[in-house]
Amino acid sequence: MNSDLLFRLLLALAVVMVVARLVGGLFSRLGQPAVVGELVAGILLGPSLVGRLAPVAFGYVLTPAVVDAFGLIAQIGVVFFMFLVGVDLDIQLLRSRTRPAVLISQASILIPFLMGCAMAPVLLARFGVPGGSTLVFALFLGGSLAVTAFPVLARLVTDRGLHRTPLGVLALTAAAVDDVTAWMLLAFVTALARAHLQRVVATIALTAAFIAAMLLLVRPVLAWILRRAPLSDRAALFSALLLMLVAATSAEWIGIHAIFGAFLAGVIVPRDTRLKQDLALRLEDVTVLFFLPPYFAFTGLRTEIGLLASPREWALCAAVIAVATAGKFGGAVIGARLSGIAWRPAAQLGVLMNTRGLMELVVLNVGLDLGIISRPLFAMMVIMAVTTTLATTPGLRALGGAVAEPTVASPG
Repeated sequence: MNSDLLFRLLLALAVVMVVARLVGGLFSRLGQPAVVGELVAGILLGPSLVGRLAPVAFGYVLTPAVVDAFGLIAQIGVVFFMFLVGVDLDIQLLRSRTRPAVLISQASILIPFLMGCAMAPVLLARFGVPGGSTLVFALFLGGSLAVTAFPVLARLVTDRGLHRTPLGVLALTAAAVDDVTAWMLLAFVTALARAHLQRVVATIALTAAFIAAMLLLVRPVLAWILRRAPLSDRAALFSALLLMLVAATSAEWIGIHAIFGAFLAGVIVPRDTRLKQDLALRLEDVTVLFFLPPYFAFTGLRTEIGLLASPREWALCAAVIAVATAGKFGGAVIGARLSGIAWRPAAQLGVLMNTRGLMELVVLNVGLDLGIISRPLFAMMVIMAVTTTLATTPGLRALGGAVAEPTVASPG
């Protein structure tokens, strides 16, 4: 890396950190979680605002080489964050909620997926890519409406202090299952677009084997090592970080994204050791303050809202937001009610599951790279992701403010 590239990269990082902090603080004063402000700050720093108002400065700092380096830092940052989320997840609360989490996640995927497929012909007529497959477009649109932004939801739940409550754990678990399923669906659509169906079967099989190995093999071995051969604080931290990187690399190689491997690595860290506290103490502030803002900014660099120019396009954008919200919220509520959860916590889960953002953008970028969706539709879907994320806090407040206990009725 030459000195000029390093200078511009460091300058970009400094600007992003300051702007994210300021906008995040402003949103906190307005009653929104800081993470939502940081997400909006990332989009404002992209071509939608700064690129239009100050194109010379924008082009000087964010050269293609800087953007590439910026993207790598951003991806590493979100891997660290999801590892910490897994470390802080209370497994004891999770064990009694496996069935409702799976039911909620699958219902909150199926219903928006079907609604998205039904809406596809309307959007295809205006935003379809010439020569693209109608089936692939419909499946991709349905899948993109079914995504929950696991990293954003995790940060939002953490900021609100819900990550140690039954509701927060259930929402995080359902979102994790949700996004793994969504990645399976994305793999299927990608295989259709590339005509390699065998990749879907391989991805599913490898994912199941990976999860089983982490939970049934690596977890007890790690616990045994920490009990029988106590490591120094530095050696234990090194081992945990190495585990995170190996798990993230494995997940990326499988095709379900590195963040799920990092999250799973955090989950298997033993609760009853000093390692859990050390990881949170040493890594959390650096990750939240330094690594996450570049991730939000990097997503904003790929978004250009100005591509939506006509009233009809904005009307279609509003329709996409309505369909996405109704499908995701309704699906989660139905799944929660079928699990025996009362109406109020079921509705709160529906609001939380409707959070989108970064995972949505990852999926959308895959569709854009494969030529499944056009750039105007990409911008439209980004607006949908931001809007549904912004609606989370007002939605929870409208349901009574305090978090209700998601008590599951006993079978029979």
